Amino acid sequence: MKIKFLGAAREVTGSCYIIETERVRFAIDCGMHQGGTEIEKRNWDVTAYDPSNIDFFLITHAHIDHSGLLPRMTQNGFRGPVYATEPTGDLIKILLLDSAHIQEMEAKSKIKRLQRNGDGKSEKIVPLYSIKDAEAVAPLIKTKTYNETFSPASGIKVNFLDAGHILGAAILELFIEENRPPTSAADERPCHRQ
Repeated sequence: MKIKFLGAAREVTGSCYIIETERVRFAIDCGMHQGGTEIEKRNWDVTAYDPSNIDFFLITHAHIDHSGLLPRMTQNGFRGPVYATEPTGDLIKILLLDSAHIQEMEAKSKIKRLQRNGDGKSEKIVPLYSIKDAEAVAPLIKTKTYNETFSPASGIKVNFLDAGHILGAAILELFIEENRPPTSAADERPCHRQ
């Protein structure tokens, strides 16, 4: 198994962890990077995500720093399911539309500012994603209830546990089977150093 940290490592925003097993490639969260021009440039480059090769997303909660790049994933070929709790699924739809509206308004504002200054670069300004892109995420959302273990792919079991952070927030309990039989924490023997 490989785990790649694409955000929320050495920073607070952009939460996303890509997990690759021998059978499946999926991600936990898909957050937007926030906090200044340099950090926010990371939202544009989705190469490391390789969206068309992600089988599914598991979203812990609806905050934009955990779900805000889902429209960028659909723009770039992601078509799989997005699993979340029922309240998180509802909130994601609202927050992504709001984020898309903000992206569109900021792009328009930059274009007007550049045109006023006579800068010919205004035609290169586009929003990070549009309302249409945000709407494309909604049909992919598959909601689950707390404490309902499900299998989004062969060898993977997931359980959403109540996190109490915001409405619908969850702690993920993952069970991943690979080359050998599954091992529980109770089966592990403590390691003693001498």
